[in-house]
Amino acid sequence: MTDPAPGRARDCVFCAIAAGEADADVVLATDDLVAFLDRRPVFPGHVLLVPRRHVGTLPDLPADLRDPFLAAAQRIATAVVDGLGAQGSWVSINNTVSQSVPHLHLHVVPRTKGDGLKGFFWPRRGYADDAARAGTAERLRAALET
Repeated sequence: MTDPAPGRARDCVFCAIAAGEADADVVLATDDLVAFLDRRPVFPGHVLLVPRRHVGTLPDLPADLRDPFLAAAQRIATAVVDGLGAQGSWVSINNTVSQSVPHLHLHVVPRTKGDGLKGFFWPRRGYADDAARAGTAERLRAALET
């Protein structure tokens, strides 16, 4: 296998998505960041935000990416409410390299009243099942464009 592009880790699925080499429902793309719907079966309905450069953990996040990363997270959290009709959003930063994808990523989960913390990673069925997700990327992109 050839060396990865600068800032890219070999065999990292999130780096492949950020480089446009893997299919994803991208909702936001900038020079530094990409946000897309998570298709992994454990996390349906989540929006993931990743730096285009491979960054392992939050302490590794370069200073020049801090403000864009947090500003994009704020925009996506707002778009989940405006575009999907969620009552709110739950935001979590994956800060460990022992997870299934060792690339810093931020989860934005649509929430409704009554979710509580039971199963906090899983959004209500209204955002998680296949029928509800149809058109989700388009609605989020539209909300992010405003």
